Parts: sequence; C-alpha cells; structure tokens
Amino acid sequence: MLLYIAEKPSLARAIVDVLPKPHQKGEGFIRVGNGDIVSWCIGHLLEQASPDAYDERLKKWQLADLPIIPEKWRLIPKQSTKKQLTVLKKLISQSDQIVHVGDPDREGQLLIDEVLNYCQLTPNKRRAVKRCLISDLNAAAVEKALKNLRSNLDFVPLSISALARARADWLYGINMSRLYTIKGRQLGYQGVLSVGRVQTPLLGLVVKRDHDIAHFQPKAYYEVYAILETKNKESFRAKWQPSVACAPYQDEEGRILSKALAENVVKRIQSQPGTILQVSNKKKALAPPLPFNLSSLQIELARKAGLSAQEVLDSCQALYEKHKLITYPRSDSRYLPEEHINQITSIKNALTNNLPELSVAIEQANFSLRSKAWDDKKVDAHHAIIPTLRKNGIERLTANERLIYQTIALHYLAQFYPAYRYAELQIDVEIAGGKFIAKATQMLEEGWKVLFNSKNNQEKMDVQAPEAPPLKSMVKKGEIVHCIDTELLDKQTQPPKSFNDATLLSAMTGIARFVKDPEIKKILRDTDGLGTEATRAGIIELLFKRQFLERNGKQIKATAAGKLLIANLPEVATTPDMTALWESQLEQISNKSRSYNAFMQELQVFLQQLIEQLRQRSFR
Repeated sequence: MLLYIAEKPSLARAIVDVLPKPHQKGEGFIRVGNGDIVSWCIGHLLEQASPDAYDERLKKWQLADLPIIPEKWRLIPKQSTKKQLTVLKKLISQSDQIVHVGDPDREGQLLIDEVLNYCQLTPNKRRAVKRCLISDLNAAAVEKALKNLRSNLDFVPLSISALARARADWLYGINMSRLYTIKGRQLGYQGVLSVGRVQTPLLGLVVKRDHDIAHFQPKAYYEVYAILETKNKESFRAKWQPSVACAPYQDEEGRILSKALAENVVKRIQSQPGTILQVSNKKKALAPPLPFNLSSLQIELARKAGLSAQEVLDSCQALYEKHKLITYPRSDSRYLPEEHINQITSIKNALTNNLPELSVAIEQANFSLRSKAWDDKKVDAHHAIIPTLRKNGIERLTANERLIYQTIALHYLAQFYPAYRYAELQIDVEIAGGKFIAKATQMLEEGWKVLFNSKNNQEKMDVQAPEAPPLKSMVKKGEIVHCIDTELLDKQTQPPKSFNDATLLSAMTGIARFVKDPEIKKILRDTDGLGTEATRAGIIELLFKRQFLERNGKQIKATAAGKLLIANLPEVATTPDMTALWESQLEQISNKSRSYNAFMQELQVFLQQLIEQLRQRSFR
C-alpha cells in the first residue's frame, strides 16, 4: 500500500481528486480506487517538550536553573491533534511506500519528517520515502507533481537545518524569556517578558525608531539654485553641488547647514556667466516589476490598502487552498520556472474569465514577450505567486481576496508588456567656480506602466509622473549660459517616520540597511532578512499579542513594556546581527557545508556565557 502524507487536509483533498476512484473515506484518511491511501497532518502534530517534561522541578521559574539545555531532545504529541497522529502511526506501519507531501519549504519538510522519525521507520523504509513538491492545488498541477517524485533523502539537509532552527529558537527563547520575566517580577512587572531570536530585534527596531522621533532636533539646511538662460532665451534651473571644501559646513547627508555660506554662493553667481561642462542625454529602460513573493505582496497591500501582513497571508491561504486561484503563497521567490511558459495561454484565459475589468489590459498584452521572471536558475522548491488556470470561484471571494487576486494578476500581466523607456537628461554647469547640475526625465514609451495608470482597473501605483525636458533646443558642451536669477531655499530636516505595516515589513526584508557591520550586512543581503516569508506576519502579530507593540492609527509604536524590555536587554539581543549569523549557519547546514552538531555546540556555549553575564545584571 502506498501512503501519501499531506501537510494539511486541503492538500490531501487536492491529491485525492486526481487519484483513481472510487474514494472511500476513513477516520483520518481516504482510500482511493487502487488501494492507496491519502492521509494528512494538521500542521505540526508534534511539539517541543516543555522544560518540566525533562525535569518536574523546572515548572518553577528560577534563575539557578538557567540555562536549561536538554541532553536528549523530546518531541511530544500535541493534545489537539493526538488522534490524527495515532491514525498516521498505524498507516505508516502498514504501508509499503510513503510519499512525503509537505509544503515546498523548510517548515513543510520538517513537519512530516518529524512524524516519520517519531514513528521510527526501518532503515529500508526510510530510504524509500519519496518527496512530492506541490505549489498549485489545481488538478493538472497536482497530477504533474505526483509524476515527478524525488527521493526524500535529497531533502535531509533542509530538514536538519529546520530542526536546528527550531531547537535553537527553543533554547534561546525559553532561557532568555525565563531570565527576563524573573527579573521583571523582582521589580513588580507581572507579565511575561518574552524574548525571541527574531521578534526581539524587530521590537528593538521599533523602539529605536520611536526614540529617534521623540528626541529629534530639527536642523535648518539650505539649497541654492541658479536660473540659467541660454543663447536662445530658454531658461532652466540647476542645483548647486557643494565642493569638498564645504564639508565642514555639511551634515552626514551632504546638506549645507550654514546660511552664510549659501548666501555667499547666491551673491557670487548672480548675473554671472556659466559654462556648460557636460551634457548627458541617456536613454534608459525599466523592466516590469517581477511577480510577487509573499513579503513583496504584503508590502504592496499594506501600502495600497492598509492591510496587515496577517490579513494578506490569511487571504492568500484562502485563495490557494479554498479557491485554488493562486499558487503556493508562502513563497520567497519572485521567479518562475521556464516550463510555466506552457501555461501562459491557459492563465490568460482564466484571467479573461475571472477579471473582466482587466479585459483591455489582457487584450493589449503581448503574450509572446518573455520578461526576466522566467529563470530556472533562480527557482528551487517554490516559485513566484501567480494566478492559476482555474476559471471559477471568483464570485465567492471576499473584498480583500478579490483585491489581492487582482493585484497578483496585474503583476503577472506586466510580464507581457514592454519596458518603460525614458530619457534621462543631465546638464553640468560651472558658474563662478561652483558646479551646478540640472536633471530631468522624459518618457519615451509608457510600456508596462500603462497597466498601473489605466482607467480599466482599480490598481494605483506610486509612479512619479515624468518631467518635461527643460529645453527645446539642447545646449552643448562649452556653450555659455547666464545666471539671470537665483533661489535660496531655507529647509528643515524632518524626523524619521513611525513604522506602519508596509514599512515594518520592508524593514524586515531589507534589514541589512539597519546594520553597520559590513560582514553582517552582506550576510543579511544574502539571506531572507529578518524572519522568513512564512513567519514574518506571525512575528509581528505576536508582538501585538504580547503587548509590546500597539497601533496608533496606521502607525506602529512600542508600548511601555516593549521599551522596558529593550532597555534591559544586551545589544546582542536587540539587533539583527545574531540572527544574521544564525541564518548564515543554518543555510550552511542546508547546503551541507556546516554540521548540525557544530552549530548547536557553539550556540550552547554562547547561551551559557550570555546567561551568566545577565544573571548578575540589575534590571532598571
């Protein structure tokens, strides 16, 4: 008997639909016509044992017991799904062959592997386990995936990496949370001060932003513009570029802080001739935006519709599992396998049927074009989120689900539009020994941007309107112009803006820009940032649930408890540096360039040293 184990019931139903009939429903499984069986997990059926499962006295939280490090790790059945685990255990023992059908990501790999490990498969049976990767729940895609099984042994490093992550998070979270909760209670704080490898650096980011806003001191700065006239009596505006000699009067962003210096420049250039040093008129092209991964979709919907990361994820799961209108949503990729080119016509027909408001956009698309989105080298277990071939079910969508489906569809259609083409003009001028630059852009071909400016859809994109070129008759190098007027702009530096859903998600995916150490920056750029596609929404929601973050309209701010926690933690716990190093090492485990044992041993030494240092520190 062949046993398929799906990650969840919805995936199991999609598998059953393409297997031989008749189908006979059992308790926690379905038997198909040829005698094979499809069963399922319900998320994680097993969970890490709590500290008191290792030692009864650890029920009481005491500093003397830290750090807690299990000698032999234990997984225990979750009470809510214990019945399904019993079903699977019996089916696994009866099966001749097993097909692992977890979601195509690190978590999906571990989720079923840990059940197989718990059931103690024989070595021969373990070697025979196959892996099926499904990212689209429509029948044709599921059938194709079932015909392209791989050995589950190919994914052992990925599973070990996921296991290392889970155990490391347990060690760090359990020990640091107990330590800080105990210290907090000594000062009268009655809640749990939860500390986590990812959640706490994210909270630290918000606390720092709030602090920077509260303590911001505005500074005046100045910009000088020359109004220049050509020999043809045409005028254009050029901005002064301070020289190296002006550095003592500038801030770290190059802004001039001395009004006297700016006034002196104005006085010096008034009514003076200028010489054209250089004229650059480059034609450029901007390729269409790639299809979405989960984070980029969450950022777009937060910016456009004010949806939280969790709201977008929940709607995407419904579009994937319930309506089958999009591919696997927890993807970290924005690229597509080249074999998907064969589905273009079918997806086009589905969109024509499902989204009549995009009919003009579909008609004007050139489906023979191929953007850089199709690239096998950039696709692994999963690919970008795109519409499926499904032509029905659109009438049952909620408002949020329809908006998200339409947004995904538009970015897919953008792949079949030409690049946005524009001319970028720059004129460099010397006036009285100072350098001035005029810049402008001119649209040459609207290309894919027509999709996002069209009256035929409700999508609006933050596209800056192109400026008209400053001159009808182009100036040439060496030509003389005259400064007929000047402008001195008196400006004020602005405080940083509070985080909102879009910018907080953007910070998580682009966390490298908040780090100073160049090596850590590189690691964070090469990894997925802070958290993963599958976990970011949950991490943000967890910080709200634990009352470390709160909303003020669209703004996200730290609470008093959140600020208290960050103020008392060592810097290593409140910045993304440690997470970056962990992620780098976990990636090395998944590609077999680092061992699980080395990672865990180093972590335990680090944790013991950290706990010892913090045990003596007073809470403030």
